[in-house]
Amino acid sequence: MKLHIHGKNLTITEAMMQSTQKKLSFLEKYFLIDEDTQANVAVKVNPSDLKVEVTIFNKIGTLRAEIKHEDYYTAIDLAMDKLEEQIRKQKTRLSRKHREKLAKAFIDQIDQEDQVNPEAVVRTKAIHAQEMSLDEAIMQMEMLGHNFFVYTDEEDKHISIVYKRLDGGYGLLETAQ
Repeated sequence: MKLHIHGKNLTITEAMMQSTQKKLSFLEKYFLIDEDTQANVAVKVNPSDLKVEVTIFNKIGTLRAEIKHEDYYTAIDLAMDKLEEQIRKQKTRLSRKHREKLAKAFIDQIDQEDQVNPEAVVRTKAIHAQEMSLDEAIMQMEMLGHNFFVYTDEEDKHISIVYKRLDGGYGLLETAQ
């Protein structure tokens, strides 16, 4: 695994590097980690605490955990717990047999979102909408812990957005071209 740790307002010590490497290697029991698997750990010191962001890019998808705590080592432990829970959740979801029924239910629940006020836009981010199926997009969204996910549908090659609804279901927005 390629581990990249960088700190903002903090110098990363050898002990921090070794501890993080040891904790991340524990994830090998859940999925295959090879030398191409990348793990990024960002540590930012705030006045009252520090924020640790762990992002792992692998063949299954992207795993991400963000923890705020006073102690780095405790924050890494909490981030590992969060990542393990994400992995268990995805393995359970993959083992379910009703994936096609679920995809049809998402398409039936298409809902339009309100227009965004341009003055309210705080951050702009450019993304590459990867080509995948609806099920893969939902899995990626859940693994990242996001409320929506933008992707290119592999069937019709259009940009689509899957999102979590307030009632607990999922919605799908498709672009017309």
